[in-house]
Formats: sequence, structure tokens, C-alpha cells
Amino acid sequence: MKTFFKSIYISNLLYYIIAAEVVFLVLGFFFPTLYIIAHYVLIAIVALFFIDILILFINKDGIFARRDTLDKLSNGDDNPVQIIIENRYLFPARIGIIDELPFQFQARDKEFKLSIEPGKNKIIEYDVHPVKRGEYHFGAVNIYVKSPIGFIKKRYRFSQDMMVPVYPSFMQMRKYELLAISNRLTDAGIKKIRRRGNNAEFEQIKEYVAGDDYRTVNWKATARRNKLMINQYQDEKSQQVYSVIDMGRIMRMPFEGLSLLDYAINSSLVISNIAMLKQDKAGIVTFSNKVQSVLPADRRNAQLQKIMELLYNQKTGYLESDFENLYINVKTKINQRSLFLLYTNFETLSGLQRQLKYLRRIAKDHLLVVIFFENTELRSFLNKPAISTEEVYNKTIAEKFSYEKKLIVKELEKYGIHSILAAPQNLSVNTINKYLELKARGLI
Repeated sequence: MKTFFKSIYISNLLYYIIAAEVVFLVLGFFFPTLYIIAHYVLIAIVALFFIDILILFINKDGIFARRDTLDKLSNGDDNPVQIIIENRYLFPARIGIIDELPFQFQARDKEFKLSIEPGKNKIIEYDVHPVKRGEYHFGAVNIYVKSPIGFIKKRYRFSQDMMVPVYPSFMQMRKYELLAISNRLTDAGIKKIRRRGNNAEFEQIKEYVAGDDYRTVNWKATARRNKLMINQYQDEKSQQVYSVIDMGRIMRMPFEGLSLLDYAINSSLVISNIAMLKQDKAGIVTFSNKVQSVLPADRRNAQLQKIMELLYNQKTGYLESDFENLYINVKTKINQRSLFLLYTNFETLSGLQRQLKYLRRIAKDHLLVVIFFENTELRSFLNKPAISTEEVYNKTIAEKFSYEKKLIVKELEKYGIHSILAAPQNLSVNTINKYLELKARGLI
């Protein structure tokens, strides 16, 4: 009985009819004919009300619904969600649907209205866009079915309480993976890098075909076979590529809902996958006030899953980053010369200079690329014309901060340290470009 009362909702239409009926009954005291009509109408309303209840509640399982989501969601991407509804009533059902989304989305408006013919199914599709890693708890799917007459509604509650983890952007990773496999990285804005010199490993001797580089002709093999033969080379493999992620407070700045830290984590997953597809080894280092984790570079099948799990589980208190501690750990734990892609952020030249001595020491043992972020909001502010005197002053200050970023790049170049200054949305593309450029130049 308790369940019955919890699942029944009286329509506003019935309230309006009853209110009108009360008015007629009151007037009936003065006009007897009106009273008789109102009396019979009231009986008819009560009868229809109970018929409505009977039609809706005689079938306990008149509606079925379920929610389908991915096993894990991709951070910073649109992830599809489906609600499948089946009408088991013998009449067309007018339905309202409210899906209980995780609190992280701060969305209370996921409500849909539709009509379903008897015995038919319908699928509702929508997207969710998470901006933080972690556990997301979905609640129930609530279905409100309106009776054929329209006096009442019955609520069905399909308890689909589920936890779905949000991982670093594996959708972005798959996008670049497919492009890399099909050699179509240039379609995504990846530059085509011209190889300088010959820093490749010998692979085989093969017969010359049109388009091969004549400089690789093997004259001894040509003389033996009486055919034009060439040496075929392949890129050097098994180089170590480490994504070093600064998890300090300077990475807390948001851009389009996603923190700079999460942009760095997403990019690290992408570049690690690309490096492994290019037969290099990928590893991860994370640090803030101390080095939090070191995953040694490898390219075995399970390595990508290890990288994804490590990045998913990273927690930070956004403390002050300790580059000295990073240098000491790198010196003791990573002995082979490697490519270090250091994701951090410097807003001022003085901020860089405080850490420069440690970056220079790392660059002595490894090929270091410092990746930091362009302030896109500052750039959009600078692109607007200044109207008032105050705006002129503000633009002057903004120009100073923007110029400091360029000075940081120049300062790093002075000491032979490579750098990438990228807008957050272009981070993965620019990082892949740099990696391919360094490989083409034979620096790794």
C-alpha cells in the first residue's frame, strides 16, 4: 500500500476539474438544476478517476527502462548515454523521464518527454561531458506514465545505481592512434617533418623501385644480383620517452572547465601511445612537493594500461613544486638518456629562473622539452580594441605578461632546452609535432 501511494501522482487537470465542480455545487444551492447536474458530474469524475487508476496499476510492469553507458568515461570529451524504454501497456503511453546524473555534472534538467505506442521501444540519447577524473555515481531512472484519461500519473523507478570511473581522455588517444596507424597524422594538424641526415637502423636489402632514394644504392649487392639493389632503413627504436607531469598548484588554473593538470594528463596518455606505436618506450613521472610516482619506460602490451591506471589514480594537493627533488630522483632512478616531456607552467621569467638550474642539470643527462601553457584568456583580451584609458592600462599590463612567455622560450633556448608554448586545446598536437621533429632530427 505504501508503494502504491508513493508511485501515484495526481494530475493538475483533476485539481482544476474538482475546483470547477465545487463552484458548481455552491451555485447549486441557489439553482437546484445546477446542483443536480454537478452531483452527477462529480460521480462521473470519481468513476473516471478509479478507472484511470485501474488502467495504470493493473499492469505492474507496464513500463521497462534501462540506462546504457560506457564502462568508463573519457575526461574532457562528450560521452554517449542511452536510455532504452519499452511500453508494455495496451495503450499509447505518454511518458516523462528524469535521469539522476552524478553530482559532478550539477545538472538537474535531464528531463525528456515522449509518447510510445503499445509494445514498442524507444531510445533516448544524450551526452555527458566530465571535466574531472574520479568516480561518478549515477542514480535511478525515473519514469512518469500518464493515464489515458490524464487524471493521474504512475511513477516507475528503475534503480540503476552505478559507479562509472572517469579516465584520462582515451577518446583523444584513440583518435591520434588511428591517424598514426594510417599515417594520417597531418590530417589532425600534425606537421610533416623532413628527415635530416640518416639516423636510422639498417633493416634489409631490397630491389630498387621508382621513388627510392638513390643515395641508398648498395653497389656490391647490385653487382652480385645484376639488379639495382638498395639498403632499406627504419627509424631507431626503443628510445625512452618520459612524460613528466608537474602536479603543483601552478597547474590548477582552469580552461573550459578542465584544469591545466588534466590537459597535461590527457596529452601524456596520447604521446605515450604514439611513442609506443613508433616502437619507442613510454614512461611516466609525476611530482609536486616530492616525486609521487615513477613508471619505468617500457613498450610491452600491458604498459599502456599501466599508464592509464597510474594517471587515473593521481591525486594532488596542489602544493609548491620541488624541482630539486625531481632532479635528484631522475638522477638516481633513470640512468639511460631519455626524452623528457616536462608538463609545467611558468607565468613569469623570474618563476622560471628559480627552477632553471635544476632544468639545466636534467638537460645535461636527458633531452628535455619544457611544455607550458599560453594564457588564452589574456590573448583574447589583447585582441579586443581598447576604448577607455583604463582599458589601455590593462592592455599594457596584459602585453607585459604575454611578452614574458616569449622571454621564457628564449631563456630556455639559450641553454639548449627545447620548449613548447601551447594553448591548452592544442597541447596534444604540438607535443606530437615536437616528438616527431626530434625523432626526424635524430636527437633521440
